[in-house]
Amino acid sequence: MVEECDIEVRVRYCEADPMGYLHHSQYFVFMEMARTELLLRNGMRYRDCEKQGVFFVVVKAEIRYKSPARYDDSLRIHVRIARMTRARIEHEYHVYKDGRIIAEAATVLGCVGRDGRVQEIPESLRDDQPPGNT
Repeated sequence: MVEECDIEVRVRYCEADPMGYLHHSQYFVFMEMARTELLLRNGMRYRDCEKQGVFFVVVKAEIRYKSPARYDDSLRIHVRIARMTRARIEHEYHVYKDGRIIAEAATVLGCVGRDGRVQEIPESLRDDQPPGNT
């Protein structure tokens, strides 16, 4: 299982506030993009999960902003699976600009079915889990 990956993004004009800074909410969009890429690198598309009745909902999200990003900055988003249980995935993120960490974040995703009830993560996504998981 691929446990981590990086994506590159460039801050677009529409993602910046009137002062030219990347709006704080966009960090969560970039983090979702990184999670989606990580899923792809593990051979699964989120749309395929949905077809199978498997949905991942964000149950917790936190971020610490250290330094701002601005319009046209190039950013690298690093995502890592920190922990996986039978029904939950915890991710950690680092956002880099010019090689420096400008934000640190974490999310917890729960696996649910079409009815919104908690269900186990499919074995195909749990194979070769990162160490220390239960």
